[in-house]
Order: sequence, then structure tokens, then C-alpha cells
Amino acid sequence: MNVTKDSVTTTEVTLTISMDAEDEEPFLNRSYRRVANRVRIPGFRPGKAPRSVIENHLGREALVHEALEFMIPESLDKVLKDEDIQAFMEPQLEVLETAPVSFKAVVALEPVVDLGEFRSIRLEREAVEVTDEQVEHVLEDLRFESAPWEPVERPVAFGDLVSMNVKGTIGAEQIIDDQGIDFIPQQDNNLPLPGFSIYLEGMTEGQSKEFTLTVPDDYPQQDYAGKECRFDVDVLSIKVKILADLDDEFAKGVREGFESLDALSDHIRQRLSDEGEAAETRRLEQSSLEELKKLAKIEASELVYQRELDLMYEERERALRNQRMDMEQYLSYAGQTEEELREQMKPQAEERLNTMLLLRKLADVENIEISNEDVDAEVSSLISATSGESEASMKQALNTESAKESIRSSLMNRKIMARLVEIVQGEASATPAAEEPPAPGESMDSSEPDQETAPEEESSPAEEATE
Repeated sequence: MNVTKDSVTTTEVTLTISMDAEDEEPFLNRSYRRVANRVRIPGFRPGKAPRSVIENHLGREALVHEALEFMIPESLDKVLKDEDIQAFMEPQLEVLETAPVSFKAVVALEPVVDLGEFRSIRLEREAVEVTDEQVEHVLEDLRFESAPWEPVERPVAFGDLVSMNVKGTIGAEQIIDDQGIDFIPQQDNNLPLPGFSIYLEGMTEGQSKEFTLTVPDDYPQQDYAGKECRFDVDVLSIKVKILADLDDEFAKGVREGFESLDALSDHIRQRLSDEGEAAETRRLEQSSLEELKKLAKIEASELVYQRELDLMYEERERALRNQRMDMEQYLSYAGQTEEELREQMKPQAEERLNTMLLLRKLADVENIEISNEDVDAEVSSLISATSGESEASMKQALNTESAKESIRSSLMNRKIMARLVEIVQGEASATPAAEEPPAPGESMDSSEPDQETAPEEESSPAEEATE
């Protein structure tokens, strides 16, 4: 093979590879054997016709085209090995000629990442303080959540639970027809339209009322924006929360039970403190990463950024399919072309790739690794956190290779960010760089974003503060 390096930079190599007859012959023989089993030649059983007969019947060009599928990648692999070129990703290929075969390969190399003087970054952890007012706010939320709704004989007030029939009409079109719905009017509640709750205030059980509201200009259904909507409301019943006294008896009925109101308050205070510390850690992580980005310099082939954009586009397509929508429908609704959407996604793709490269380099410099034991321990922890019938299905889902790789990636990111926070607070001593950097793609792979391995149920702030 004749190999020409047309262009060489620190991040990319362009090769032109021309093959001679001797190079092509083994591939054409393989091509012949594949084609012979598919082609019917009069007088020969399938797969038994000589190569010369096949070539005369189909033409040499057909064998060449059949062989390109494996001829080009295998030949390129040999060239990269001979030239000691480490490809960071699949090269971009272009067939130039087929008689004889020649092709061009643009090979993206390992991106060059310089972290700069990252050890000089210094950020302070802000102190977390929990006030009495915060604890009292959570107590009031718990008090409200645990209180039963009881019927009341008085006019509607904000915060009541109102059962009612509602009809809404714009012009001749009825857009709302709800019977026996429960609604809690609040001054800042803009549903179904701004001002609706205000008209309910003061109504009594059995009362009917008609009123008109203007649909706001930013209403999701633009056809209705600016038009008048006439409402007909019948109040069926009014209920109010009967709040318990904040005392020791109340504390005994909260979640698993607390022996006194003071014990419940202490638990809430500790929970709020833990949440505050976790939030402060997340702030430090984000701030540290932003400071690192300011110092770092990244050189990468445009092909690497293009691949990241392609991956993000494919992720969007998968997400749409999960919502039973295809990309063509989405683009139609959004009023965009594929090119416009890709251009819109480009900055995000570049940001995601740069972040991955920085973290990957930091993991290399700091000798951060995730062992198989670490992954197994995390899998066991996630499984043990579930109980009942879901445990078996969780175990099956988490023991797949793809799930374990996702967990490994998540653990790696977590460990790197923890290390970075230590560094910016001056708590980490210098760690010698690894003797050999990881092979491209062996760690910190950004092919897919981190995925949640064990979804958690959403809970209210009050529930979070007492769990």
C-alpha cells in the first residue's frame, strides 16, 4: 500500500491510502466467496462457480464494491498500526477510486488538554446556617399536610378546598366543562386563567356566579390569546384544613413518630443542615468546574465535536420516540429544519464535550479510578435500597453490562468532582500523574449522558426534611 500523509496537526491526521493489486487480492477472494453463495450461475451449484466465471458474470467492479466493506477498515487498521497512530474515534472515510482502490481517512487524535495551574484555584465553602424561621416553616408545612379537610359553613376564602362545576366559553366554543372538581383558590394561582381565584373568594355553598376574564397574550394556545372567556361556576361544597396544635402529640404522629416536639424540631434542623451542606457542595463543584474551564486549554479535532453533536441529536431522537413522536413531527411543531436544530444544539454539544475532556484529564492527572468492586458495591447498595417485588427486577436491570458502565461513569464523575472540591479548598496534596494515560475511550466515555440508575419518588420539602 502507498500511504501519504496529506495533513498532520496535533489533533488530526489526514491519510491517502492507495492499494495495489497484491493488496486487493485477499479481499477480492473473500468477496468472491460471499458473492458466489448468492449468485445463480447456470451449470453450477450455489457457491461452486469459479471466481473467473463470477467475475465474467458480474464484472470485477461488483467484487470490489462487495469487498470495500471490510477492505477499507482492515487496511486502515494496518496502516494506523504501522504508522503508530492512535485514533480517538472512528475516522472519517472517503473512497477516491475503485480501480485500483484508494481512499482518504481523516483520523482524529487524542485531544490535547492543558489544565493550567488548576491547583492554584481557591474557593471557600460558605457556612450553612439553619434559622428558627426555617424550622418553623417546615413544621407549619407538616401541620398543614397532616390536617384533614373538614366541611365549613362560611364563604370561600383563599386556601379552602372548593368542590365546584366549571364551564368556560370563548365565543361559541366551550373550552372547559368540569363537573365536581376540587380546586384550592390562591391569590397567586393563575389557573385556569389569572384572576379566577379572586372571583371565587366570598362565594357560598350552592351559589352560582358568572364572570368574564381576558385570556393573556402568552397563553399556550395562541388562538385564544387576547379573547374574552366567560365562566359559569357552581360551588358545591367548601372545606377547610383543621390544623392540629404544635405539641408533643402532634410530633408523635409525624412519619415514624418523635417523642416530643423538640425532638421533631431537632430532626428537622439536622435535615435542613444536611440539605444545606449538600447544596453548598454542589455549588462548590459547579464553581470549581467553571474556574477550571477558565484556566484550561483544549485542542480537539472538529470531527470530535461533530460526533458529540451527532450523539446529542440521536439522544433527542430517542427521547422523542419514547414520547411516541418522531423527529419530523417535532421539527414541524418547532418550526425548524434539521440544520437549524443542529446549529441550536451545537454550543451545548461543545460545552458537554469540553467538560468531559477536562474531567477525563483530571482523572488521569489525579490517578482516579473506579474498580469493579466499587461498581459491585454501588449495585448492591441500590438493590438493597429497594424492597418487595421490585428488588428482583432492579437486580436484573442493574446487573447488565450497560447498567454497570453507566454506574461506573457516574461513580467516576462523583469521585472526580469530590477531588476537585478538595483541591480548590486546599485540602488535597499533589498526586503524581499516572505513568501511562488511559487508552482513548477506556474511561470517562461521553458517548451517552449519565443515566439515573434508581429513580426516586418525588417528595415535598416538608417530607424531605423529616425523612
